[in-house]
Amino acid sequence: MAIFKGAGVAITTPFKQNGEVDYDLFREQIEYQIQNGTDAIIVCGTTGEASCLSHEEHLECIKFCAETVNKRIPVIAGTGSNCTETAIYLSVEAQKYGVDALLVVTPYYNKATQKGLIEHYTMVAKSVKLPIIMYNVPSRTGCNILPETAVALAQNVENIVAIKEASGNISQVAKLMQLAKGCIDLYSGNDDQIVPILSLGGIGVISVLSNIAPRQTHDIVDSFLKGDAVKSCKLQLEALPLCNALFCEVNPIPVKKAIELQGRDLGVLRRPLCEMEAENAKKLETAMKEYGVL
Repeated sequence: MAIFKGAGVAITTPFKQNGEVDYDLFREQIEYQIQNGTDAIIVCGTTGEASCLSHEEHLECIKFCAETVNKRIPVIAGTGSNCTETAIYLSVEAQKYGVDALLVVTPYYNKATQKGLIEHYTMVAKSVKLPIIMYNVPSRTGCNILPETAVALAQNVENIVAIKEASGNISQVAKLMQLAKGCIDLYSGNDDQIVPILSLGGIGVISVLSNIAPRQTHDIVDSFLKGDAVKSCKLQLEALPLCNALFCEVNPIPVKKAIELQGRDLGVLRRPLCEMEAENAKKLETAMKEYGVL
């Protein structure tokens, strides 16, 4: 059974001006997403600035999110690391908080061979009972999960059940799904490729766009899954200018600015992320107005 179908938000982490996590604003974000049709919340991923959280903050954010959501929709905790032992530690701890699944990114910086990826994911998966979504984002990690590797993991490790594909390589995704023969659930990791991924057998998206347009992102997926590919494609194309604007600087700089423009200021970014360039902020504001979310 799928962890979720539809649009899951890769939720941002709000910080106070002094740099501490702002849990009051975090609660508001979570409630906003649930009220506006988001199908799942993915906490402490790239968009949540997990790489700049201490282990204690990371786990506290996961626990807070799980308790706040309280099983109303699935909560998926980002617990990946470039260190296998750290990924195991975060995964084991997150399981204690009642999350529904784990999102585990490929090791970054030190990278891994395909053999190393199989060993890494197998060790993490066997440390917990929760279902695991592998996260493939080579542009950030320098490490690509090849289709053969993803399929081997899904076939041989019971709780590796899905992959978030953000390689941008549609040919690779097509090969993955051809080899998988239904053994793995597929989620788009790119907001500009929701419909292409769905057309290859995907069941949803883990989305940055959902932070500012949760209902619209949900509708892109929902329309397709209900058989209206024409409507889904129309909604996808309408969203493209905003999708592009949300990635005109490194994520999550633009999406945090977008949330601020909507009147929900999330405080500071953690360094090395910095404030958005004024010219890019203006382009983002224009795209938001044209899309109707500002």
